Amino acid sequence: MQEIEYKVPTMAEMMSTGESPEILFWVGCAGSFDDRYKKVTIAFTKILNQVGIKFAVLGTEESCTGDPARRAGNEFLFQMQATMNIQVLDGYGVKKIVTACPHCFNTLKNEYPALGGNYEVIHHSTFLQQLIDAGKIKLQGGGEFKGKKITYHDSCYLGRANDIYEAPRSVLEALDADLVEMKRCKTKGLCCGAGGGQMFKEPEKGNKDINIERIEDALATGASTIAVACPFCMVMMSDGVKNKEKEDSVKVYDLAELLLEGMK
Repeated sequence: MQEIEYKVPTMAEMMSTGESPEILFWVGCAGSFDDRYKKVTIAFTKILNQVGIKFAVLGTEESCTGDPARRAGNEFLFQMQATMNIQVLDGYGVKKIVTACPHCFNTLKNEYPALGGNYEVIHHSTFLQQLIDAGKIKLQGGGEFKGKKITYHDSCYLGRANDIYEAPRSVLEALDADLVEMKRCKTKGLCCGAGGGQMFKEPEKGNKDINIERIEDALATGASTIAVACPFCMVMMSDGVKNKEKEDSVKVYDLAELLLEGMK
């Protein structure tokens, strides 16, 4: 299998040569620092390189959007982080942002305008669907996922918060995979248990952790692949698979990783 080369220019590098990108790729904290989710960042940048999209990242100038701070109740810290990011984005004249994190997506799209940050913000599932629809992404007959059972877990911040249900499913259908839905999906989808700042604390006492309840929904479909479109969901669903000792038979992938495999 041929390894796809990729380049990731920064906004600073691009501006120094008088160029401007089509999109700013907002990497997010998980995409930058979490070892598992770095693979998603690389997969998405490889796709952008492959189809000839002119993009850039902020690199070290990117800071957390402030989503976890606001969800945990620290409004002051959120506004500090948001204001700092808006100054950087406006300094570069950024108009269009694509991110693979629904939390970053929701915050940049719906919460930054109140602080003066107005951008066109697109989640990578929608962007990938647009590339497929435009014929820029050509799949080699679905690749290794053709006919395989895949179930998709709806991220709360993508689905119920922003009404994005079809784009991720369109990407999976392009792979020619057998998409099997969990009983609780789309508007009735169950949270993975990480939203609202819960990612960073231990759960309250109860009968069962939310992510275990959710992984049972996924395993009940009989799918060997669980598709996600969120770094928080990736962690929680992967932990659920480990809890059920199914790591050998069930894998958790982001949409970008699945799509990249289909392009090879």
